[in-house]
Amino acid sequence: MSEVVPGSTAKYRIPPDPIPAVVTAEPPPALSLSPDRSGFALLGRRALPGIADLAQPELRLAGVRIDPVTNGPSSPAHFHSVTLASVSGGAPRSVDLPPDPRLSELRWSPDGSWLAFVHTTSTGLELWGIETGTARTRRLSDRLNGTLGCSYQWEPSGVSLLVKRIPDGRGQAPEKPAVPSGPLIQENLGKTAPGRTYQDLLKAPHEERLFEHYFAAQLCRVGLDGGPAEPLGDPGIISDFSAAPGGEFLLVERLKRPFSYVVPYYRFPTDFSILDARGGVVRQLADLPLAEDVPVAFDAVPTGPRNVQWRADAPDTVVWVEALDGGDPRNAAEERDRVYSLTVPFTGTPEPLITLEHRCVGVFWGRDDFAMVFSRWWNTRSERRFAISPGTPSAPPRLLADRSYQNLYDDPGMPATIRNAAGRFVLLFTADGEEIFLSGDGASPRGDYPFLDRMSIHSGGTTRLGRAEDPYYEEVAAMLGPSGDVVLTRREAAAEPPNYYVRNLREGTVRALTDFPDPAPELAGITREIVAYARPDGVSLSATLLTPPGYDRERDGPLPMLVWAYPREFRDADAAGQVDDSPNRFSRPAGASHLFLLNQGYAILDGPAMPIIGVDEAEPNDSYVEQLVANAKAAVDRTVELGVADRERIGIGGHSYGAFMAANLLAHSDLFRAGIARSGAYNRTLTPFGFQQEQRTYWEAPDTYHRMSPFTYVDRIRAPVLLIHGEVDNNSGTFPLQSERFYHALKGHGATVRYVVLPHESHGYRARESVLHALAEMIDWMDRYVKNAQSDK
Repeated sequence: MSEVVPGSTAKYRIPPDPIPAVVTAEPPPALSLSPDRSGFALLGRRALPGIADLAQPELRLAGVRIDPVTNGPSSPAHFHSVTLASVSGGAPRSVDLPPDPRLSELRWSPDGSWLAFVHTTSTGLELWGIETGTARTRRLSDRLNGTLGCSYQWEPSGVSLLVKRIPDGRGQAPEKPAVPSGPLIQENLGKTAPGRTYQDLLKAPHEERLFEHYFAAQLCRVGLDGGPAEPLGDPGIISDFSAAPGGEFLLVERLKRPFSYVVPYYRFPTDFSILDARGGVVRQLADLPLAEDVPVAFDAVPTGPRNVQWRADAPDTVVWVEALDGGDPRNAAEERDRVYSLTVPFTGTPEPLITLEHRCVGVFWGRDDFAMVFSRWWNTRSERRFAISPGTPSAPPRLLADRSYQNLYDDPGMPATIRNAAGRFVLLFTADGEEIFLSGDGASPRGDYPFLDRMSIHSGGTTRLGRAEDPYYEEVAAMLGPSGDVVLTRREAAAEPPNYYVRNLREGTVRALTDFPDPAPELAGITREIVAYARPDGVSLSATLLTPPGYDRERDGPLPMLVWAYPREFRDADAAGQVDDSPNRFSRPAGASHLFLLNQGYAILDGPAMPIIGVDEAEPNDSYVEQLVANAKAAVDRTVELGVADRERIGIGGHSYGAFMAANLLAHSDLFRAGIARSGAYNRTLTPFGFQQEQRTYWEAPDTYHRMSPFTYVDRIRAPVLLIHGEVDNNSGTFPLQSERFYHALKGHGATVRYVVLPHESHGYRARESVLHALAEMIDWMDRYVKNAQSDK
């Protein structure tokens, strides 16, 4: 294939039918359940945006991408319709929305009588409300600031909302000086401050001023009558805010100078303060400094309070976590984290609720006598669950579970929650208050079969209430009653698209709540099966094998095949070999999915296990290449043995870390005819302070960094390689420079390689033109170098 002449621009390409119609079709609506679980809203989702939408003005400041015209996020996904319906049945009601509706941030009021949303206009963000009893809409406020986090929150009363607005009197954005006043200088005076390869950081004083201009907001209270907004406190860069469940106090998080050119906004100096209902400061909880020196190791955290929030089940109690080991997991310590609580009037000494050996990763609040605390530790992949009595801080915690979070087969599931009167999510208890509910994926050697259990809050023992059965994959979407007998589920099967159902477990009845059609009937007939196999060292592996509609292996024989995978690191060989898919999932590709090649006569080996295992003191990545090749060879051998894949016509592909994998397999094996590598990184020395799940730095493990980098072995790559990358990839570690340099290296060694840069695209591809072009490139590459390959490699 001839190259595009340097300096010229290729036209967007279109893949074969019926792919364009499937890609550009509107997806099924999203479902949002009301707080009392009696009603729901169906939210119409737009099809893929056009490239013109992505080409709108954009600013990239402190790790955030914003639209300077709307003062909101850049290129957000929008809903375009709202339909209200009852769980018990009846005719749905369409909502009359503002012209050209572009809706986001839909949130129910605590009692469900209103559903608020942000409407993006051509000039800014507006707050609207839907009165759910009448389906009428009303504009509540304008000039919202949506640059950082949510732009509004309901107050517990349900009759007013807290809103971030652009400060009154804000002038024009500061202009960039036409002539610099001097050089840009950064300096470090002996302080150890390693950092990952963050994207979109501040780079100059002018960008600092832009950050302050666009991100500064005034917190206000807005009523449902659409009257004037009531200012609360002083304007500032408000990164988070919320009202206490009791409605009498506010918690506000603000960023301030000095800013940084090496870390994103969430490491900037931060003030946490409790305000009264009118915006007056009651207590400053923390004044945290710039956190540029947080270690890069996993489980490293900043010192001082973090995860500051209101306790969801109490009216006026603020809670947070603090590290006890300096935030550095390399420091020897028997106690790592402590959860603190402080109650109105917020003048006393914070009370510790639990002290943990590992990092606190979350709390499910329930009642004064029961909450669930989760902790994890990266190095051992450990997860622990504790029961605490937050109303009695002196009561000792009880250990409920101590397990590896990578062990899917013994995953007890996650607690079910409901909204309380204040609109906060809390644990759902059985009618007698003695049990809670857990739901999970139900992983097993046969595949995933989601389940619902009751768990005793005293013993931790469980009782199975229900589990999905063949031919369905059915998961709990929400609990519809305190007894656990009635649940909302999302059900699908190999030939049945996902829909929502009301299931009565006691009576054994099922009633359809939605009837979404097959979004791509042109692709009906795709078959999928889970195949099991093992690599030479005995590690069990599995993959999902998909074949085209109408394929019969006895009649049609072996097919050309694309293997699409993503490696993962493990500390346990048994966990590495567990099945994490279901034979009963509905298979329809969307976006830039590799599954579209099924329509072009290819078999797809989707998600074959690519475990990289390190046991005891051995680091997984020290044998990355050897394990990777062993995984891939076992997968290829199994599909050939089944008679589905033609060994001479197999390609390898992946996205992000999967692209890195594909390039490595092309460099270190002869298993594949060609490769597709999308949005990847290929030279690990360009991510020297760690990458993916590698926490050692380049200087701590230089040999591993070099051996894992396909850039090092580019002279060994003989198979054709298709490189695709978004022009403005914002993912940490996958700068477009990675693909650019890899292409130059391959070209310099005479490889067959094509490098496609998608304008205005980030790590994933969103514009319909970009998606269609990427698919056309992938199909053409596979047809040229795999399907129609010569018999000799």
